[in-house]
Amino acid sequence: MSNGRDDAADSTAVATEGCRASQPSGIRILTVDDHPLLREGVATVVDNEGDMVVVAEAATGREAIQRYREHTPDITLMDLRLPDMSGIDAMAAIRREFAAARIVIITTFEGDAEIRRALEGGAWGYLLKSMPSADMVDAIRAVHGGRRRILPEIAMRLAEHISEERLTDRERSVLVHVVAGRRNREIAAELLIGEETVKMHLKRIMEKLGANDRTQAVSLALRRGIIFL
Repeated sequence: MSNGRDDAADSTAVATEGCRASQPSGIRILTVDDHPLLREGVATVVDNEGDMVVVAEAATGREAIQRYREHTPDITLMDLRLPDMSGIDAMAAIRREFAAARIVIITTFEGDAEIRRALEGGAWGYLLKSMPSADMVDAIRAVHGGRRRILPEIAMRLAEHISEERLTDRERSVLVHVVAGRRNREIAAELLIGEETVKMHLKRIMEKLGANDRTQAVSLALRRGIIFL
């Protein structure tokens, strides 16, 4: 004959086991990408692995933040370009609430400036969508095990520019206006600075980027991910 205390203990044990059973086993993954086919592709690859599972998906940065709060995944695969914010900004928002979040950028973009921003922002890895699926799952396991993962070609691209002086925020602002087709006088009026100051900034920009003119400076800045269209 059981007493009330035993019945309560049994009920607690059953409830605990039920919660454990409902939790997915293996490395729990959140995928963030605005292209459904990419998310489906990642899920297909992960489903073939016995030690990992996709627990949630998101198509925007805000959705990624919410899904992370709901599921607190072990690994988040974050696209760099999202409809509402950059993947780096979404990562920063998540890490403000969850400092231990392990987020891996997975993207088609390999500009050294973007890579540097991602890693300085706390990314545990930087992967390319063009890589073999085996490299992706190896990276997931490595990051889950506490190791950072950057593809060799990404590391080489970083090394090429490691000693270069970076553009200042003001210089980037000037360059953005150049991309928009504005003349020096218009840029000066927009930024509330003198036209000669604009010319000085442009000279420094070309020196830092190794460009011969403003058109080449724009081309190099776009390719390296210093500015975006």
